[in-house]
Amino acid sequence: MVDADRDDLVLGVVGSGLMGRGIAQIAALAGVRVVLFDARAEAAVEARLALGETFAMLAGKGKLAQAEAEAALARIVAAPTIAGLAPCDIVVEAIVENLEAKRGLFKSLEEVVRDDCLLATNTSSLSITAIAAACRLPERFGGFHFFSPVPLMKVVEVIDGVLGAPWVGECLTTLARRMGHTPVRAKDTPGFIVNHAGRGYLTEALRIVGEGICDFHDVDRIMRGAAGFRLGPFELLDLTGLDVSHPVMESIYDQYYQEPRYRPSPIARQRLAAGLLGRKSGRGFYTYADGRQQVPEPRPTPAASTVRLWISAQHEAARTDLVERLAATAVTIDEGERPQPGSACIVFPVGGDATAAALAEGLDPELTVAIDPLFLGEYPTLMTTPVTRAPARDAIWAALASGGRAVTVVHDSPGFIAQRILAMIVNIACDIAQQRIATPEDIDRAVMLGLGYPKGPLAWGDSIGARTIVAILDELHGFYRDPRYRPSPWLIRRARLGVSLLTPEA
Repeated sequence: MVDADRDDLVLGVVGSGLMGRGIAQIAALAGVRVVLFDARAEAAVEARLALGETFAMLAGKGKLAQAEAEAALARIVAAPTIAGLAPCDIVVEAIVENLEAKRGLFKSLEEVVRDDCLLATNTSSLSITAIAAACRLPERFGGFHFFSPVPLMKVVEVIDGVLGAPWVGECLTTLARRMGHTPVRAKDTPGFIVNHAGRGYLTEALRIVGEGICDFHDVDRIMRGAAGFRLGPFELLDLTGLDVSHPVMESIYDQYYQEPRYRPSPIARQRLAAGLLGRKSGRGFYTYADGRQQVPEPRPTPAASTVRLWISAQHEAARTDLVERLAATAVTIDEGERPQPGSACIVFPVGGDATAAALAEGLDPELTVAIDPLFLGEYPTLMTTPVTRAPARDAIWAALASGGRAVTVVHDSPGFIAQRILAMIVNIACDIAQQRIATPEDIDRAVMLGLGYPKGPLAWGDSIGARTIVAILDELHGFYRDPRYRPSPWLIRRARLGVSLLTPEA
């Protein structure tokens, strides 16, 4: 067993590209000796020179003492051949994402390193077990998945393969902490934690656009404004590039034998075929002029109306909030138990759509508009029935937009936009917990650090309410009859018990 806290620990890094260089950087700064090797010998030397420039830049900005910068660089050596890795206690590879290439590398490494040397892969998508199975000593093999750029993304997934010994994960966890990163433990499954948990955000957004519920930029506005994401899903797809994102979607879907929760969208495949990759190609879902995203202007807000507004009492908290918001406007509220003729009607479905809500309350669908009650205070989203008349829609729209508030109007959809995307995010995270891929705490920690979500998905489920998430999923499942929306057992049981989604089992 390797002691990752040893002062004389030697770490080998194979591959001197962006990932390998980043791993070498944080290791050297943590006091670890690093042997950097690349199949192209000059590449390792060039990477060491580049790291020297990085350390000098950090020292110049006052983020690193000059002596520390010099010491960190001195800890890194470039090995001219793979034999230079012989003294290593741990070797991490960061080469091309190709199973046979990685298997071949580790077979070569086993001819060079000691039998007690820990071997690890930085793969983001390949099976740890499949790589280990080709090794002479598979029990010393594990996954050590960093995120780019390594120095800034402070999370690393430590993956335990089926053939790996328990000490391997413990050692990599210790090394991650030593290098200033947060380790999260995961079983060897497609997507591990972060790429697995990220399926809900992108695939559900693509499905919403594919159904014609609203445009992609409206989804982005809602998810930023209502849910607090830094980037909307389509901004994120453009940033990552469809040439990267779509193959990952297809890979995870196929590796899970076409699990409906991870189903990709033909929209992404079509745009990939067209070369609309995102920022890197100058056009994706958005166009880019001189590197700047060109965002379509929101639809203009209608003029204020004299149409009376009748507000459903089915969601008491939302009704109270809306009445208070409208008190400062010139809007006339219809206070009757039933709407007067000609009043525009407002309903607040959770999980359902505007049509179902109007019919359930015996309202005229031509005069009914739904408002998302879960995010009314953050970013109002209006939803029309297929037959809602423009005057009724515009009266409610103008009233909500008074004071310059941003409002987005979408077509009929079970769960609006934010409700259904967040329900999918929470449900997938619950299923990761149900499969014991990772602990609830590590799931939330990995998603927040690896994906930059404003909350961990399980904590988010708690804040919305597990029973509410189940209700949204049940409505979606009942409407579409698609197993994509079936709630996870982890979610169902904790909703029934009224306990936190972060509650582990004994």
